[in-house]
Amino acid sequence: MRRLAILGASGHGKVIADAALLSNEWDKVEFFDDAHPDIKFVETWSVIGNTNDLIMQANQFQGVVVAIGSNDIRLCKQRYLSQSGCQITSIVHPSAIVSPRSTIHQGTVVMAGAVINPFSVIGEACIINTNSVIEHDCILSSGVHISPGCLLAGSVSVGSGSWIGIGASVKQLISICNNVIVGAGAIVVKNIKEQGTYVGNPARKLF
Repeated sequence: MRRLAILGASGHGKVIADAALLSNEWDKVEFFDDAHPDIKFVETWSVIGNTNDLIMQANQFQGVVVAIGSNDIRLCKQRYLSQSGCQITSIVHPSAIVSPRSTIHQGTVVMAGAVINPFSVIGEACIINTNSVIEHDCILSSGVHISPGCLLAGSVSVGSGSWIGIGASVKQLISICNNVIVGAGAIVVKNIKEQGTYVGNPARKLF
C-alpha cells in the first residue's frame, strides 16, 4: 500500500489529496497539521499528528507533500522535512497536461487542467494551480505559486517566492524577480525588477 502524508489540513490540502487519489498512484492519504490535536479531521481524511509526528513516522509513508499556501512557509517546511528524512514527492492531477520534456522538481503540485509545455523548468515546492498555462521554456524558481487561470507565455522566468494572482497574464520573455505579488487579472508586459505588489493592465507597482 502506497501511503501519502500531507502536511497542512487546509482547502489546498483537500485538493491535493483529491488529485493524488485520482491519479491512482496513492492508496491512502493521511494529514498532519500543527494545529493537531485540535484538528482531527479534514472532510473524510484523518489528521493524525503535527510536523514532529510526521518526522517520527516518515518511514511509514512513500511520499510527503506540504499543503501550505504561504510560499515562504511551504518552502521552509518542505526543506525541513526533507532534511529530516521525509520522502518529498510531487502530485500531478490526471487531467493536467505536462510535457515529458519539462522538468518538475520535488514537492510541486500541478492541479486539474493545468498545462506545462516543453522545456519549462518548475522549481521545488511550487503550486501550478487549476487551469493555468505555463508555456514553453519558462523557468519558475522555488516556492512559486501560479494561481488558477494564469497564463505565462513562452520563456517567462519567475523568481523564488513570487505569487502570480488568479487570472493574471505574463507576456513572453518577461522576467519577474523574487518575492513579487502579481494581482488578480493583472497583465505583465515589462520586466519586474523590484519586490512588491503589481496590479492592473499594464501591471504597475502598487506598493
